[in-house]
Amino acid sequence: MPTNQNKQNGQNSQNVLPVAALLIGAVIWGLLWYPYRLLEQAGISGPVATAITYVMALLLGLVVFRKHLRKTQMPGSGGSHLLFGIALFAGWTNLAYVLGVIHGEIMRVLLLFYLAPLWTIVFARFLLNEVLSLHGYLVIAFSLAGAIIMLWQPDNGVSLHSSYGDWMGLSAGFTFALSNVLSRKDQYHSVQLKSVAVWIGVALIAFGYSLFLADLPVLSDISTKTYLLLLGVGLVVFALSVIVQYGLTHTPANRAIVIMLVELVAAAVAAYFLTDEVMALREWLGGAMIVSASLLSARMNRE
Repeated sequence: MPTNQNKQNGQNSQNVLPVAALLIGAVIWGLLWYPYRLLEQAGISGPVATAITYVMALLLGLVVFRKHLRKTQMPGSGGSHLLFGIALFAGWTNLAYVLGVIHGEIMRVLLLFYLAPLWTIVFARFLLNEVLSLHGYLVIAFSLAGAIIMLWQPDNGVSLHSSYGDWMGLSAGFTFALSNVLSRKDQYHSVQLKSVAVWIGVALIAFGYSLFLADLPVLSDISTKTYLLLLGVGLVVFALSVIVQYGLTHTPANRAIVIMLVELVAAAVAAYFLTDEVMALREWLGGAMIVSASLLSARMNRE
C-alpha cells in the first residue's frame, strides 16, 4: 500500500514534468528562428521550409507512434472537433511564427506574440469556464497598453502597415492562445495524436501558403548541406511538438503561457549574438508591459 510520502512524490513528479517540458520547449522555440533564417538565405522560403520540416516530423511521428496510433479509437462528436481545431490553429501559429521571425525583428515579433495571455484569458473564459478575476483585468490592461506603446507611430498613430513581421507575430500569438486552450480542453486524445494533428495542420497550411509564392525551389538545386539542415530542423520539430503538447495537456492554460516566456530570454540572447537588431526604448517599455501582463496571468490560477 503506497504511503503518503510516495503519493506526494508521485504528485510532485506529475507537476514537475509538464513544467520541465514547457521550459525545454520554450528554449528551443527561442532558438529555432535562426535555422529558418539560414534556410531562407539558402533559397528555401519560410512557408516551403515549414512545410518540408513538418512533413518530416509527421513521417517520423507516424513511424515512432504507429503502434499507439493503431490502438487509438477516434471518439465521435465529443472530441473530434477539438482535434481539428488544434490542427488548424496550431498550423497557422507555427507558420506565422516562422514568417514573423524571418521577416521581422526577432524580439519585437516575439513580444507581440506574447500578447497571447490576453487572448488566452478570453478563450479560457468561454471554452474552459475560467472566471475573469481582478488579475485578469490587469492582464488585459497591461497587454493592450504594451501593444499600443510598441506599435505607436508618431505620424500614423497605432500602425501595423509597415511591418509584415508584426502582423505575423500578433496572429501567431492569437492562434497559439486558441490552440493552447483547445489542447487543455481536449482530454479525449493522447499527446501523440494531438502532435500528429499539429504536424498535419502545419504541413497543409504551409504547403497551401507556399503555392502562392512566385519562386519555388528546384529540388536538384538544393545543396547537401541545406538538405541536412532541413532534416535536422525536422527532427527538432518532431521532438518539440511532442514535448510542448505534453506540457500543454497537463498545465493550466494561463500558467503555460507564462512558463513559455523563457522563450524570450533564449531569443534575446541568441539575437544579441547572431543579429544586429536593436530595440528602441519605446519598444522595450511596451515589451516590459506585455511581459508583466504574462506574469500577472499566472496568479489567476492561484485564486
